Amino acid sequence: MRHTSIRFSVLSTALPTLLLVLVSAIPASAHIGSPDVFLQGDAGPYRLFVTVRVPQVIPGIAEIEIRSESNDVREIRVAPMQLTGPGSQYAPTPDVAQRSTADPQFFTASLWLMEFGSLQVRIAANGARGKGELAVPVPAVAQGTLPMQRSLGTLLFLLMLVLALALISIVAAAVREGNLEPGVDPSPPSVRSSRVAAAIAAFVVVALLYLGGAWWKVDADRYAANVYRPPKIEVSVDEVGHLLLHQQATRMASGNPQRPRERIDFSELVPDHGHLMHLFLIRMPDIDSFWHLHPERTADGGFGASLPAVPPGRYQLFADVVLRNGFPITMTGQIDAPQMRGKPLAGDDSGIVTSAISSNATATDTTQAALPGGARMVWERDAKRFKSGTALILRFRVLDGHGEPATDTQPYMGMAAHAVVIRSDASVFAHVHPAGSISMASFDLAQASLPDYPVPGAMGSMAMPPETVPPEISFPYGFPKPGLYRIFVQIKRSGNVQTAVFVASVE
Repeated sequence: MRHTSIRFSVLSTALPTLLLVLVSAIPASAHIGSPDVFLQGDAGPYRLFVTVRVPQVIPGIAEIEIRSESNDVREIRVAPMQLTGPGSQYAPTPDVAQRSTADPQFFTASLWLMEFGSLQVRIAANGARGKGELAVPVPAVAQGTLPMQRSLGTLLFLLMLVLALALISIVAAAVREGNLEPGVDPSPPSVRSSRVAAAIAAFVVVALLYLGGAWWKVDADRYAANVYRPPKIEVSVDEVGHLLLHQQATRMASGNPQRPRERIDFSELVPDHGHLMHLFLIRMPDIDSFWHLHPERTADGGFGASLPAVPPGRYQLFADVVLRNGFPITMTGQIDAPQMRGKPLAGDDSGIVTSAISSNATATDTTQAALPGGARMVWERDAKRFKSGTALILRFRVLDGHGEPATDTQPYMGMAAHAVVIRSDASVFAHVHPAGSISMASFDLAQASLPDYPVPGAMGSMAMPPETVPPEISFPYGFPKPGLYRIFVQIKRSGNVQTAVFVASVE
C-alpha cells in the first residue's frame, strides 16, 4: 500500500540574548495567538485555577488571577522564577496576592517578567489546611511592540520643541547680555555674536535630536526583530511523490540579524505526554478535516509520519514540541494534500471529517456533538455567549447510546481528554488539556523544581490512571479575541480515539 511521508524542520525567528542558552537557537512559544496561560492544579490541599496574562513586551508586567475552589485559603503569595537551572531553586521574595472584596476566593497580583525564555510563576497558598505550592510554567517572549499614543506623541513633540527653542534662546541671551551692566543695551557686535551662538546652539540641538532619534530607531528595530513569530515548516515534494520537509539552517536567536546561521538540534526535545511531536493538520478555510498525528524522528535528524487518507485540499499545519528546558514551541506550515489512499490510523493517531464551519447551523454555536455508536458529547455551557479575554472552564459530558453517562472512557495519552481550539481564520490555535493550556512536559519540570516535589518527571496529580476515567471533562481556557471558533475534543472509548466537534462564537 502506498502512503505519503512527511518530514519536518524549523525556521526560527529571533529572540534577545537574555533567552536561556538552551532556547537561544529556537525562539518560539506554545500556541498561536493565544499567549495567556491557564492552569488548574493543586497547591497542596488547595485546588486552584490560575490565569497568567503574559505581557506583550518583555520586560513587562504579568497579571495573575487565582481562584480557589475552597474558601479556606487565607493568603496566596506569588513569585517569578526560571523554570530550569539554578534560578529555579532560589525564589525571590514573593508578592502577596490581593484578595477580592467581592469574592473572597479570588486573588490577583502583578509580577514583573524581566527576561525572555522558559519561566515559572511560583504560587504558595496558606490556609486552614496548612501550606501548599504550585508552579505554573510560563513561556515569556515579546509578542509585539507598543506604539506611542498619538496624543502623547504630539504632547512630547511640543514639549521637545519648547525645550529646544528655550535652550537656543538661553544660549543667545547669555552671549548677548551676559556681560552687560544693568540698564545697558547690547552693542551691535554682541547682537551679531548672539546670532552666531544661536545658530551654533541650534545646530548642536538638531544634531543631538538627530542622533537621539537614530539611536532610538536602532534600539526599536533591534527589539522589533526579537518579536516572536511562529517558526515555519517548509514542505517540498520529492521525486516519488512523498511530502518532505528538510531541516534548514536557521538564524541564531541573538537579536542580531547579521549573526551566522546555524542548524536546530532536534535532540534537545523531550516527550510531551508520550510523543516528541504532536502534529495537527486542519483543512482551511472550512475547518472540516482534522487530523492529530505523532511523527517520529528520522535518520537525517528530522521527523516523519505516514499520512492517512486525508481528503485533498489546503491544510494548515501546527506542530507542537517541547525543548529540554520546558520551553514549548508551536511550528506552522501549509501543505496542498493530493488525493491519496493513505495509511490506516494506528496508535494515538486520530482524525475526523466533519461539516464546514461556514455551513454549520449558519455559524451558530453548538452544544452537542455526535460520537460513534449513537453516543454523543454535550457541552455544558455556563453562558449563552462567550466574551473574549475571560478565563473559563469548558465543561463536557460523554453520554452513551442510551443517553446515560458513558462508562467506557479511558485515558488518551495519559490525559482524560485533549482539545484543540482554532479560530476560523487560523489566527488562534491552542492545544489544551484538562490541566490547562500548558504542556505536560513543562508542567512536570515546573513541579520538579518545588522543594517537596516527590517524584521528578511524573505528571503528579495531573496524570490519569490506566483504567477508565469519568465521563465529565473540563478544560481551563480563555478565548483571546472575538470571532468564530471550532473546538475539537478528543477522548478514548473502549480503545478507540473519538473526536467531538463544536462551534463557538465569541464576542
